Amino acid sequence: MPLTDQTVPQVVLGLETSCDETAASVVRLDRDGAVTVLSSVVGSQIAAHAPFGGVVPEIAARAHVESIDAIARQALSEAGLGFEGLTGIAATAGPGLVGGVMVGLAFGKAVALARGLPLVAVNHLEGHAVSARLGADIPYPFLLLLVSGGHCQLLVVAGVGQCRRLGSTIDDAAGEAFDKIAKTLGLPYPGGPALEALAAGGDAARYPLPRMLLGRKDCDFSFSGLKTAAARIAEGLSDADERRDLAAAVQTAIAGQLAERSDRAMAAYAVAQEGRGLRFVVAGGVAANQAVRTKLAATAQARGFSFTAPPLAYCTDNAAMIALAGAERLALGISDSLDAPARPRWPLDAQAASANPTHVPGRKGAKA
Repeated sequence: MPLTDQTVPQVVLGLETSCDETAASVVRLDRDGAVTVLSSVVGSQIAAHAPFGGVVPEIAARAHVESIDAIARQALSEAGLGFEGLTGIAATAGPGLVGGVMVGLAFGKAVALARGLPLVAVNHLEGHAVSARLGADIPYPFLLLLVSGGHCQLLVVAGVGQCRRLGSTIDDAAGEAFDKIAKTLGLPYPGGPALEALAAGGDAARYPLPRMLLGRKDCDFSFSGLKTAAARIAEGLSDADERRDLAAAVQTAIAGQLAERSDRAMAAYAVAQEGRGLRFVVAGGVAANQAVRTKLAATAQARGFSFTAPPLAYCTDNAAMIALAGAERLALGISDSLDAPARPRWPLDAQAASANPTHVPGRKGAKA
């Protein structure tokens, strides 16, 4: 991606605190579009939340407060830089657990103000959208499947901040389904990776699970029915082989629906692109699941699309993707004021979210 002449290269400190990871990273974006991750530090809170079987927002926010300063300084140290070596600050401003979002955004604002640096308030989902660009040269535009614990969307990414939604989940996200089914199987938190490990070698055909939205021809997803069916089966299982087979069936069913809807989106995208520049990217925490990757890669190949997923370290929440999203905006002369708000909800395609919401909008606006 060619950059403007304003500030080249961009060397950006990224901050990510939207859920239960306190993360900081320094990324350099050169004029020719080359991306170098100079450091990436992630402070996990798994031990703090494990006794509760999920993320407790109040615990997460307090942990961010206690660790953000040290983690940011570690990221700078590993990059071999001080604050004076930066050209900008990028911080997640939403969507996410708003208590945590406020911590990282407030820290970023403080650094930007004290050092006279421009601030970019980054949409966490835009960070995931560019995360594959941390490990590969992927020109715009491309078709994106964003699939994580909180989000499941198909989007056309035409450029920096230019996303058009083709489909979204109408209930649960795929990662949420993985985690909740894992919990009914008695697996430890975080559930998604534990379920993937359990599924290894299992017989996915042993337990038929429902295929959702079969009568619809759009690109939307649904996982609540699958989650309920799997939970009911899990209640009666005690044998280790049965549990392994159910985990394999769940993984296969989720991968199948993701591939089916992605295939439908690829068909429409290929027509719009007139068969040129057919690039398919999958990003988000669920992109770390190898069965999902394999299924989606085969689907892309069958449609004549290239397939790219981020390096495993950048699938789950991290600050390198936030730094890159901020660097791309700064290279185009885009920054935010210090009164940028923390947002619990912030759709990538605001127009689609308002005109055709997949969830009934609450007082804080459309969810997705």
